[in-house]
Amino acid sequence: MATIQELMSLKGQVAVVTGGATGIGLQMAKGLAEAGANIVICSRRAEVCEEAAGQIEKLGVKALAVGCDVTRADQVGKLKEAVLAKFGRVDILFNNAGRAWVAPPEDTPLERWQQVFDLNITAPFLCAQAFGREFIKQKRGKIVNIASIAGLVGRNPAAYNSIAYGSSKGALVNFTRDLAVKWAQHNIQVNCICPGFFVTPINEKMYVKNKDNVEREIPLKRTGGPDDLKGIAVLLASNASNFMTGAIIPVDGGAVAW
Repeated sequence: MATIQELMSLKGQVAVVTGGATGIGLQMAKGLAEAGANIVICSRRAEVCEEAAGQIEKLGVKALAVGCDVTRADQVGKLKEAVLAKFGRVDILFNNAGRAWVAPPEDTPLERWQQVFDLNITAPFLCAQAFGREFIKQKRGKIVNIASIAGLVGRNPAAYNSIAYGSSKGALVNFTRDLAVKWAQHNIQVNCICPGFFVTPINEKMYVKNKDNVEREIPLKRTGGPDDLKGIAVLLASNASNFMTGAIIPVDGGAVAW
């Protein structure tokens, strides 16, 4: 029987975090590193990844920064090659990279709709497929998809008005469930975190402008903080969640509870 410290430890494991250079991606990457995992940070901006990797290494683990457009299968393949060349293994994938386009449904351009879907659902498929092939070989692996409460319920447009974002995150929620069923036979656990509103460099201006409407939707009357995703991230990456797969977990201050 393992102790809780043993179950939650990620020591020596390798975790890939897409979109992990800033915002909630970096928060979760740091949480995984604090639990002992070596971290691969990737995003389209290599220089930002390098900066984030430097922060990660200060936590006492190894880090790799890779510039990668995860909507492109060829670049995802090169990402996997870089990870295996550096560490010789991969254990955990966090599909976190995402984007939104804020506009009423009637004013959303098709081009922007497609861009949101490319990053929010096609990219997780490409990454899961590439790294999943390694997980199948080794008969173990953890995939954590980062969706949103916008993928669970309709959102008040006064608080957040992005039909493409909510629709794509809803697709990611069911992608999680179906992939979990498909790959359970390979001992791969696939779960999903649905954050509520976390203030990040991307949405900070919108939040400041719309603070009252945003917080009115949250029973705890605050947005997510700098440590609020670390615990669930480590849980789903660790052996403590070995009997969890296909789970959809809101971390939202109670927003979808009412």
